[in-house]
Amino acid sequence: MISIRKATDEDASGILECLSAAFAEYRDEYTSDAFADTVLTPEAIAKRLGEMAIFVATGESGKVIGTVACAVVSEDEGHIRGMAVVPESQGSGIARRLLMQAESYFRERNCKRISLDTTTPLKRAILLYERFGFSASGRVQDSFGMPLMEYVKTI
Repeated sequence: MISIRKATDEDASGILECLSAAFAEYRDEYTSDAFADTVLTPEAIAKRLGEMAIFVATGESGKVIGTVACAVVSEDEGHIRGMAVVPESQGSGIARRLLMQAESYFRERNCKRISLDTTTPLKRAILLYERFGFSASGRVQDSFGMPLMEYVKTI
């Protein structure tokens, strides 16, 4: 049984393990700084837990197997960061459930738009975002030497 709930400080190490496992296969496609910014440090996850709403998916053992972070960035826009599902649980619908949780969080806060940023190597994630109603905005930034593409969804 998979459950999704708001993360607490006690989930920090599990979130870090989840991010590290989920992005390990992409390490060689990222710059070292971009990879470090993606998988986070204990200090960075502590800061993120204080600044954002983070949700975790946990398995029967209580282990974190998926995560997504949400922040309201303007009066009507929410932003998603740090979404990941451990490799052995990918393809099981957890990512979709995390996106639904994030969208619900933003709807409750009267957001009209959700944005997220992603990189070219994350092809499966991009397909998921598109199936969930996100589309490329055309905005591309440099993130530690990698193109970071913005995707948006109107809710």
